[in-house]
Amino acid sequence: MITLWHCRDARSFRPLWALEELGVPYDLKLLPFPPRFRAREYLDENPLGTVPLLVDGDTRMTESAAMIEYLSMRHGGGALSVRPDEAGYGDYLNGLHYGEATLTFPQTLVLRYARLEPEERRIPQVAADYARWFLGRLDGLERILQTSPFAAAGRFTGADISVAYALLLARALELSDQFPPAVTAYWERMSARPGFISAQTAQSVSPPTL
Repeated sequence: MITLWHCRDARSFRPLWALEELGVPYDLKLLPFPPRFRAREYLDENPLGTVPLLVDGDTRMTESAAMIEYLSMRHGGGALSVRPDEAGYGDYLNGLHYGEATLTFPQTLVLRYARLEPEERRIPQVAADYARWFLGRLDGLERILQTSPFAAAGRFTGADISVAYALLLARALELSDQFPPAVTAYWERMSARPGFISAQTAQSVSPPTL
C-alpha cells in the first residue's frame, strides 16, 4: 500500500491527484500545515519536515513532480506519462518541471512574506515582486494553450497535474483574477476533472494549509 503524507492544497496535492487519476489505492496521512512545527512527530518520518512524503515499499520520495512520473510508470502503466518515442516527450518533461520550478517557486515567497511570517517579519514588497514574477511566467503556458487544450502531447498528462497545481496555489493567494483568459479556461477544465474533484474530497478533513 502506498502511503502519502499530505497537507491540504500543499504540493502534496500533485501526487494525491495522480493517485486518484490512476485509481491506485493509497493510505493518506493528513497533517496540519506547516507540519515541521505543528506535527513534530512527522520529523521521524521525514527529517526535512516538508510534504509530500510518499512511501512505496523501500521507495521514499519527497519531490512532488517526480512522484507524478513514478506513480504513472510504476503503478499506472504510463497513463500519465509521455514515452520517449512519442511526440511531445520533451514538452511533457518540461511541463513537469515548469509547474514546480517556474510557477510554484515564486509563489512560495509570496506565501511566506505575505501570510506565513509573523506580522513584523512580513515584507510586502517581496511578496508583490514575486507575485508579478509568477504572473509573468504564465506567458509560457498561455502560448501553449493557444494551440492545445493541454500542457503537452495533446492529451491530459502528469504535466497538467504539475502545472494546474500551481494555478490552485495562485487561487489561494488571490492571484487568479489576473490569469490570462486561456489560462483561466485551462484551470476550469483541469479543476472539473473527476480525479481533481475526488482528490479535493479525499483531503477535505485535513486542517487548512493557507
